[in-house]
Amino acid sequence: MSADRLLILDCDSTLCSIEGIDELGAHRSAETREAVAAATTEAMEGKIRVEDVFGRRLELLQPSKHEVEQLADQYIETMLPEVPDLVETMRANGWDLLILSGGLRPAIMPLAEKLGIQRVEAVDITFDDNGHYLDFDRAFPTTRSHGKPEFVRQLREKEPHWQVIAMVGDGVSDLETLPVVDQFIGFGGVVEREKVKTGSTYYTHQLADIPQLLLQPKI
Repeated sequence: MSADRLLILDCDSTLCSIEGIDELGAHRSAETREAVAAATTEAMEGKIRVEDVFGRRLELLQPSKHEVEQLADQYIETMLPEVPDLVETMRANGWDLLILSGGLRPAIMPLAEKLGIQRVEAVDITFDDNGHYLDFDRAFPTTRSHGKPEFVRQLREKEPHWQVIAMVGDGVSDLETLPVVDQFIGFGGVVEREKVKTGSTYYTHQLADIPQLLLQPKI
């Protein structure tokens, strides 16, 4: 019998202690790194629209296929220590898990595979035959503001068997799912964002708290 409860997890600064897009700028000029990091922070805090910075950051960085593969290793290396237990506990209690991210899907997939999470909904990226950056999937919802709730609404329409959907994340783009999920938990264990902290129904700095919150009888 398939699960009818779904836990959607953000990746950057939630499952891991890094923001992948910033890590891709590690070998760029200080000016480029600062511009990318500032844009990321403003978007995560809801000060500017995601669509106003998403493509611009990638154009500045021009990440190669090799650099994206290196980022995949960094995601695994910086995974928060509580994550495997969280995944195991939720799965043991009848929940399925999905990663929903504004990050790059090829970089996140190895982490998901390590955790046994089969579904990753994130942004695909294309390279030329030499591994140089070409473009990203501009149609994917998380490349724009309100993209995550858009994804959840589409998910409910296409997969109505989900009786309960919960979301965990650290950013405003995650908080935007609050009206369309049954439970939203803001996470501040890596970065505390005031707008998320004050807007969340539940807010925690420990991933270990999440099973207790979601396994309450009322849900």
